[in-house]
Amino acid sequence: MTFPFWVAGKPVTAGATAPVQHPYDGSPAGSHFVPSPSDLDAAVQAAADVADEFATLPAHVRAGALDHVSRSLGERSEEFAALITAESGKPLKWARGEVGRAVSTFRWAAEEARRFSGELQRLDTDPGGTGRLALVRRVPRGPVLGITPFNFPLNLVAHKVAPAIAVGAPIVLKPAPATPLTALLLGEILAGADLPPGSWSILPVDNEMSSKLVEDPRLPVVSFTGSVPVGWAIRDRVPRKHVALELGGNAAVLVCPDWTDLDYAAQRIATFAMYQAGQSCISVQRVYAHDSVFDALASKVVSQVHALRTGDPRADGVDVGPLINVDAASRVSSWISSAVSAGGRLLTGGSQSGATVEPTVLADVPEDVSVMAEEVFGPVVSLVRVSSVADGVARVNASKFGLQAGVFTRDVPTAFEVSAALRVGGVIVGDVPSFRADQMPYGGVKDSGVGREGPAAAMADFTEERVTVLTGLTL
Repeated sequence: MTFPFWVAGKPVTAGATAPVQHPYDGSPAGSHFVPSPSDLDAAVQAAADVADEFATLPAHVRAGALDHVSRSLGERSEEFAALITAESGKPLKWARGEVGRAVSTFRWAAEEARRFSGELQRLDTDPGGTGRLALVRRVPRGPVLGITPFNFPLNLVAHKVAPAIAVGAPIVLKPAPATPLTALLLGEILAGADLPPGSWSILPVDNEMSSKLVEDPRLPVVSFTGSVPVGWAIRDRVPRKHVALELGGNAAVLVCPDWTDLDYAAQRIATFAMYQAGQSCISVQRVYAHDSVFDALASKVVSQVHALRTGDPRADGVDVGPLINVDAASRVSSWISSAVSAGGRLLTGGSQSGATVEPTVLADVPEDVSVMAEEVFGPVVSLVRVSSVADGVARVNASKFGLQAGVFTRDVPTAFEVSAALRVGGVIVGDVPSFRADQMPYGGVKDSGVGREGPAAAMADFTEERVTVLTGLTL
């Protein structure tokens, strides 16, 4: 099937086409029409033209459109899951989970749209403000450029599109070149929503053409999820725009000496180090385990990894599929070899076949080696022994990233102490850092980016405060 792209809410089936291949075996996943420079200009101009109208659209209309998307996604969940698997190589079980999350993301945005009301401030707290009341509302900054990565081709699209619609900000979406089809299929559902023309466009263009979108002054907001170098380069290129960046990390787990359920910890670590072949910004990459539990935990993690099924992601029951392409797999494989050469111990895995890397567990890897210091974005986890909780916290914080961390402890003072000390955007106590509820603020510090996702948080990011002062009132 060849998918249309979408300009101002209308499908376009003209011009050149581009194929998309299944990462597992190279079979066709589909193709899409490719926008021209004039299509880009038309989409951006339509967004600029409709901005004032969309910003004043009644809340019930915006919320109703989001409810429609949420409901329709649920009705077509298997179709979307199959397409996610076809173009990304994500195992079907995880693709189904992603669709379910997107259903919730649009539902949450609909609910937030209904209560996005601002606040009142009485100003007679000083004599000069007697009889005055301030109405503080948030209004759209303007049209949004949303740029999304390949690893969540539906739910990370939802985290750009849903909050933009919720606040009445037109959005021009640029999906990842490797996985554009799911976003284009979403366009079919958006087209059935009661939204004005120009309020959304979906443009599957390459990175060179997307640079023109980044620089276009008609798009004053850029929301980017992707790699660190590209994200910071966008911010440097357009310093006068409002730029939100979610740039990934090398998520760490700290296993404290009081944690006794090592079977549970090992199962969670193994599952979420390897799910989606490790291609998640918060997949478990580093595990710092206290001396007293390290050996037992390491053995259990290896056993849990052995229990994971690797293979064709279209088959039910497969846990770990391929990486997005062979080049990505080769890079991960080379990083594993470098870690072993630097003195790390290979406890299991390490082999590569095409785009698939065998789930890999390493131990005793030096902190400056790539699998520890950088974002692997592959099915690799490294286990490190620490002498104390403080030692573990210091090692987690030594990273240039700071997205989320997991802490296995049942001691409440320890949980609060560690949560306060860790320099990350989120701390998950009693579980791995891979947990994300789509309604919560999500984002990081340091090289993990700026700004927060989650419908309410992104709605705040896409808007700015406007104050109206009423005078001569009896309060």
